[in-house]
Amino acid sequence: MARPEHPITMAIRFLREREVPFTPHLYRYTGGGARGSSEALDVPLMRVAKTLIFETGDGDPLCVVMNGPFEVATGVLAKTIGTKKVTPCAQKRAEALTGYRVGGISPFGQRTAMPIYLQLDLFEFEAVFVNGGQRGFLVEVAPAQLEQQLGAEVIDVATTRS
Repeated sequence: MARPEHPITMAIRFLREREVPFTPHLYRYTGGGARGSSEALDVPLMRVAKTLIFETGDGDPLCVVMNGPFEVATGVLAKTIGTKKVTPCAQKRAEALTGYRVGGISPFGQRTAMPIYLQLDLFEFEAVFVNGGQRGFLVEVAPAQLEQQLGAEVIDVATTRS
């Protein structure tokens, strides 16, 4: 039996079950987040989307899919979603909530249902690169498919690094 050309993760199962068109991209993972992925695949950093897990002051989880060069303005995010405070999840909590390891967290097929928000700038592109559920593995998918398949809300909470 032939070995698949890419991993079969929860994210890939999610995409296949819904017949979402995607293109798999494997690369040698060395860390470095979205920038490392961008360099390894030789694609613009703006087209690489990072999947970030946050929680409200009440401990409710949420997911933000953000363009690679941007950070999330947590105060703006909190105001946008109608809560007082939003903070990044600790690594172990993010991994427990999603079922993925940090560096490989995908917005698709997460273990825990949570609201998902997409940065508006993702829609500047026909397709973006999103984690496929494993370190060193991204899937290229249309932002409209992200929005539709994840039931995501489009927001504008990006800020540049200081």
